[in-house]
Amino acid sequence: QLQASGGGLVQPGGSLRLSCAASGFTFDDYAIGWFRQVPGKEREGVSCISSSGGSTHYADSVKGRFTISRDNAKNTVYLRMNSLKPEDTAVYYCARSPYYSDYLLKYEYDYWGQGTLVTVSS
Repeated sequence: QLQASGGGLVQPGGSLRLSCAASGFTFDDYAIGWFRQVPGKEREGVSCISSSGGSTHYADSVKGRFTISRDNAKNTVYLRMNSLKPEDTAVYYCARSPYYSDYLLKYEYDYWGQGTLVTVSS
């Protein structure tokens, strides 16, 4: 199971930290990705992290503003989001993949958690 949390309403320029808590599988065998989706649009990749945490990748739209990390002792991945913009508003999902790649392709991820809503608005 993957459970995303930490979403909410934040003003432009603000920050949020999302968490993705895992259970029921060997967490450090899997890469984890964050995706987001706006109603009526395709789900897009935001960031991903390898099973060890040694490799990370970011979509160009969030590079320099978002930071992904993981704590394998706590079975949790985090997404720190700074300098938030209205266009970051979306439902954010975490998902697992048995292997790591930089391409954030949805079909590489075999299990998805429920999303958490992030709204950036004044």
